[in-house]
Amino acid sequence: MKSSTNKISRLTIASSAAFALAAFAANSILCRLALTDGSIDAASFTAIRLVSGALVLTLLLKSPPFNKPAKSRGSWFSAAVLFIYAAAFSFAYNTLGTGTGALILFGAVQLTMLIAALLCGERFRGGESLGFLAALAGLVYLVFPGITAPSLTGSLLMTGAGIAWGIYSLQGRGSAAPLADTAGNFTRSLPFVAALSFFFLREIHVTFTGALLAVLSGGLASGMGYALWYAALQGMTSIRASIVQLSVPVLAALGGVLFLSEVITLRLIVATVAILGGVGLALAGRGSDPRYQRGIDHES
Repeated sequence: MKSSTNKISRLTIASSAAFALAAFAANSILCRLALTDGSIDAASFTAIRLVSGALVLTLLLKSPPFNKPAKSRGSWFSAAVLFIYAAAFSFAYNTLGTGTGALILFGAVQLTMLIAALLCGERFRGGESLGFLAALAGLVYLVFPGITAPSLTGSLLMTGAGIAWGIYSLQGRGSAAPLADTAGNFTRSLPFVAALSFFFLREIHVTFTGALLAVLSGGLASGMGYALWYAALQGMTSIRASIVQLSVPVLAALGGVLFLSEVITLRLIVATVAILGGVGLALAGRGSDPRYQRGIDHES
């Protein structure tokens, strides 16, 4: 009976993680789909995404098994960083391809967290330094000027989004109620959303299709995706959770090819190998350290 229960638990964790990772990639695909054909402007996509995410997460907190008392409900700092991530993410996809954007985002998130670890007194061990340099080189190569280089503005915006999400993830370390904190952060981000919408008031353009894609991104890919990711993290070590996220840029790139007819360039392939391989090497080096064997509390 115990073996059967363990199998069910492992299946639940695996299925939750698979859906969550697909949802993270879907955020890039949905945003790119909405902006490519002009169905919605970036500011409105950001606003609808965060509003719908806040609504879904609030509803989840009122439903079993998430309706448990929680002492913390997020913070204004985390909400501000979440907003910066979401806004920069949307505006970056005005000019970036799906896979390229996801790769820059992912690389920036992981590099931000590795740098933060160094600033906190941690030191590279074994292959960590080599992995860090390889990932950094891959990111620099991807955005280096050239015929196939992505937009500089888009690259800078997505790098900023990645840094913001890395900081947001670090803020969530040790959260006793990550879902409640996330719901609180989404809700607190709404005043920033209102300010963004007012600033871009003259550029607002929203069609039914664009609004639907934004709702799917916020309510399903973000809201439900985050909830399932937190469920999956209960049975995953830090190193395993970090490594499985390496699949997100790949899934996003494939989605771009299938749904947006985007072309995968040689530059993107080389950069992907360097960034994901480097991050994987750095994380593998951390895996032997017992301090990193606890579950993590963030998403990419």
